[in-house]
Amino acid sequence: MKPFDPDDRHPGPIVHMIEPQVPTPRGNRFMAFVRNLMHTRIDKSTHRIHFVAFAFVGLYAVISGKLIWLGMKPDTQSLRRAASEAVSASRPDVIDRNGDVLASDVKTMSIFAEPRRIIDKDEAVELLTAVLPGLNARELRERLGSRKGFVWIKRAVTPKERQEVFRLGLPGIVFVPENKRVYPNGPLASHVLGFTNVDNHGIAGIEKFIDSQGLGDLNRAGFQLAASDLKPIQLSLDLRVTHAVRDELQKGIERYKALGGSAAIMDVNTGEVIALASLPDYDPNNPTDALDPNRINRMSVGTYEMGSTFKALTLAMGIDSGKVNLRTSIDARSALRYGRFKIGDYHAQNRALTIPEVFTFSSNVGTARVALMVGVEGHKAFLRKMGQLDRMRTEIPESAEPQVPRNWGELNTMTIAFGHGLAVAPLQAMMAVAALSNGGYLINPTFLKRSEDDAKKDAPRVIKPETSEALRYLMRLNAEVGSAKAINIPGYYAGGKTGTAEKVIHGRYVKDRVLTTFTATWPSDKPKYLYMTVMDEPQGLPETHGLRTAGWNVGVVTGKLIERTGPLLGGPPRLGIGMAQSGSPGH
Repeated sequence: MKPFDPDDRHPGPIVHMIEPQVPTPRGNRFMAFVRNLMHTRIDKSTHRIHFVAFAFVGLYAVISGKLIWLGMKPDTQSLRRAASEAVSASRPDVIDRNGDVLASDVKTMSIFAEPRRIIDKDEAVELLTAVLPGLNARELRERLGSRKGFVWIKRAVTPKERQEVFRLGLPGIVFVPENKRVYPNGPLASHVLGFTNVDNHGIAGIEKFIDSQGLGDLNRAGFQLAASDLKPIQLSLDLRVTHAVRDELQKGIERYKALGGSAAIMDVNTGEVIALASLPDYDPNNPTDALDPNRINRMSVGTYEMGSTFKALTLAMGIDSGKVNLRTSIDARSALRYGRFKIGDYHAQNRALTIPEVFTFSSNVGTARVALMVGVEGHKAFLRKMGQLDRMRTEIPESAEPQVPRNWGELNTMTIAFGHGLAVAPLQAMMAVAALSNGGYLINPTFLKRSEDDAKKDAPRVIKPETSEALRYLMRLNAEVGSAKAINIPGYYAGGKTGTAEKVIHGRYVKDRVLTTFTATWPSDKPKYLYMTVMDEPQGLPETHGLRTAGWNVGVVTGKLIERTGPLLGGPPRLGIGMAQSGSPGH
């Protein structure tokens, strides 16, 4: 080998010395990979791209897996939230004028199911129907087979039912607390209170009125209000008086074998309805009978020809118009003929009658002649002014339109004068009679408590005070010597008017089927309360001599009502009071 010469410009081949490779530890490889990721050189970017791609793939895989898992697993919280939104909302208490509870909410348990969590649906149906016998097995199986998040099993279960279902240990069966409306007095005042459905929404009566005042809108908007957040609704009803009215009405219906009846008491100065009963009624705790046509609110939904009680309006019209006064004589010597129609008197006197005699003898002829003096248009205008030709509106949504003749002529005026040919709701007739008693103010009835000042703010004066005084005198006189003697109870100084109308069946009057009506006010010298009692098809009895007219049935019932409820209304009997204390109006 040639010795190496540093000056040799043509050295020989260079031999590279390669060191033997030692295996790199795993940690060093990872660190090298990380260093490569940090390089900005183009030839080192492949590692970085691969890492980012794998990271995104992994992230999307995690998200997709989570979504699939959530889709397969029921969201218990969401289901409970949905069930919570579906449960019945809270409602305010309803109390009477003295603060006694008429309607309230109680907490109860309801049961719902999460169909996707139920393992064996057939077994679940079999077990649930065994402990909840009211369930329909077929319907329950269909509900459990649905794809809904939750389905109701049963609302408002009893504690015993809840315990039995709990012991079954079925997965997917859940209990949720909700509100249930209860009426502690059962059917008492049911036609005024109305009722709610399973979701605690008002369906009728005051309950429906409450929803119309904004509660329904709040619930639909998702505001979950507690009962403690809501001010109680105070009604004008007196619970004690209402009980007495219903009890006496029930006894009267049974005694006179009537199909049904109704009764009410109104404060003539405020329009407050103090008591109302309509029989047969229903229990709002279980209102399955509420849609029965025979169980309607006969005071505001039923329309009837009010018979001779309308004579008070006709004579008031004649007196107020100046056509007659208490000394005027009316020709009642014979029946009144109009074409082929003849109008006669039930107790014909066959002589001229003064206005008080027309009232106390309940003369159809005399009343019809007074109406003819005023004329058809004047008669219609007066009745419209008295609120008898248009639908009456109160807080209770259920009301009926009066049945008014299409073509109102002289014959209609003659018959309507004594209460035939025009059908109105009894509560509507009460409103007019109250105006005859309170000095002439037409005050719309109300079921909410209010003062006399508030009542008269929007109450028009429809008759003169002198006319009102004359009508008070006539009604008191009728209780002393006329057809209303049943209410001439010592110490109460009441006045009243009877009314008996033949019922219209298939467009014809039927003589042996009547509707009897009685109105009464007390005390007559300064009326405070107005009573009205109506009875549907009362029967004649041996003690009534086979007669079925108002004085023999609803008159007797109204007398018992005054005697029983008078002390409750703060009106103790005034002994020794007589006719002379009031005197006769100077007409």
